[in-house]
Amino acid sequence: MSEKAHLIFLKQGVTAWNQWRFNQPHLRPDLSSAFLKLADLRGANLKKVNLSMADLSEADLNVTDLTGANLTKANLTKAKLYHSTLRLVILREANLSQAILIQGNLANGDLTQANLTLTNLSKANLSMANLSGANLRGANLSGANLCQCNLESANLREADLTRADLTRADLSGADLTDASLSKADLTKANLQGTRMPDGRLHG
Repeated sequence: MSEKAHLIFLKQGVTAWNQWRFNQPHLRPDLSSAFLKLADLRGANLKKVNLSMADLSEADLNVTDLTGANLTKANLTKAKLYHSTLRLVILREANLSQAILIQGNLANGDLTQANLTLTNLSKANLSMANLSGANLRGANLSGANLCQCNLESANLREADLTRADLTRADLSGADLTDASLSKADLTKANLQGTRMPDGRLHG
């Protein structure tokens, strides 16, 4: 079945799409480069779907299952992903600027060099995720679980990390200038070469 046919199924609506996925449990749909701007995909089963290079800007993906999906270089600017499941997701070099990921589950996800500027990740689960080289400038990470997260060389300038769990996180080479770390847990975090909120270099 062609990529175009997969997209046609999706555009029939979430109910029809989920039924089709149920009937085709071993199929991994290919929606790469699909134009889905402003699409209503609430509750869609997008597990392991190839959405690389797709345009999902301003799409409604609230409570959507994207476990193991490939979103490499996808455009998710201002997308709504409240309480969505993104475990093991691949978001390498994806644009998630100003997206809403409140209480999203991104555990073990690959967000290497992703653009997360001004993204709302409040209370999100990013445990063991790879955010190396990611741009999180001005992001809201208050109450987020960043335990054992790889934030090596990440840009966290002006980010809100209030009450964030950074236990055993790798922050080596990260920039935390003007970030808020109020009540954040940095137990056993790697701060080698980290630029702290006051601008001083740690280690």
